[in-house]
Amino acid sequence: MAKLYFSYAAMNAGKSTILLQASYNYRERGMRTLLFTSSLYAEMDDGQISSRIGVRADAELFSTDDDLFQWIAREHEAARVDCVFVDEAQFLTRAQVWQLARVADRLKIPVLCYGLRSDFRGEAFPGSAALLTLADALEEMKTICACARKASMNMRIGADGRRVTEGEQVEIGGNDRYRAVCPSCFY
Repeated sequence: MAKLYFSYAAMNAGKSTILLQASYNYRERGMRTLLFTSSLYAEMDDGQISSRIGVRADAELFSTDDDLFQWIAREHEAARVDCVFVDEAQFLTRAQVWQLARVADRLKIPVLCYGLRSDFRGEAFPGSAALLTLADALEEMKTICACARKASMNMRIGADGRRVTEGEQVEIGGNDRYRAVCPSCFY
């Protein structure tokens, strides 16, 4: 039985690396995978999933108005799809999470989503909230805070090096803008 999976963690836990490794394992066995990432991460209009350790792969870019069930169904009709991988799944809409659940249930294709659980304010992203509710299997990936405790929060850092507590939920950035921290260091 195909399932909808959600692997979540704070930033820098290796989510993209694990996604790319899993996709590679499928392809190495002659299977076809579809990789998706948010259009918010488009580099010069090319979709790519890349990890901090330098591994990368081409991916389809989804935006909030895409019907992922229809997209994947068309691809599956053209050539069998064995697994779907979604990076930056926190940027999915609630409707898109339902669409991915239908991919697993109706098309019998496993869907593996990777993303953040919460934003820099400690609030759930809409896609993550829907995945935490609808996914058939959940996995919390671990990373550590600078104090050596388990990091489960994402802290946004301002230009002055201090924690930012207000602002738009989505602001793309890396280690220069965000830090994975434990709840104690977050507060």
